[in-house]
Amino acid sequence: MRFQVFSYRFAEQVLNSKLAAKKEIEQIINSIQPKGYSRPGLNEIFEKKFVEKTWLKQPHLFAEPSEIAAKIDFLKDRIGVEVAFSHSSFIGIDLLKFQTLSYSNLDKIDVGVYITVTREYKRKLK
Repeated sequence: MRFQVFSYRFAEQVLNSKLAAKKEIEQIINSIQPKGYSRPGLNEIFEKKFVEKTWLKQPHLFAEPSEIAAKIDFLKDRIGVEVAFSHSSFIGIDLLKFQTLSYSNLDKIDVGVYITVTREYKRKLK
């Protein structure tokens, strides 16, 4: 899978300071051959590959897991990852999760990585 990188607020520099985890994310993305997958199928492949690399799967954002939607997809080495192939209206909620994890008293991540498809590729998904 080919990918493009967009850095916001020095995210690239923060990821470079965690080079092993950055390389792991890049390896996971590059290892996926997306042809023929549906959106749920791609999500399952990403989940399998991140879990194989010992990323925490869907850790809760808050100490009390009362809000079932208050979690991110993967967490490791203070890097949060969201994999989003669904409707683009969820991007605001996903980015808010990164802000919540990095600010205030939570301070659980230093950087967030948002993996999504391009508009062109989205048309190819089943």
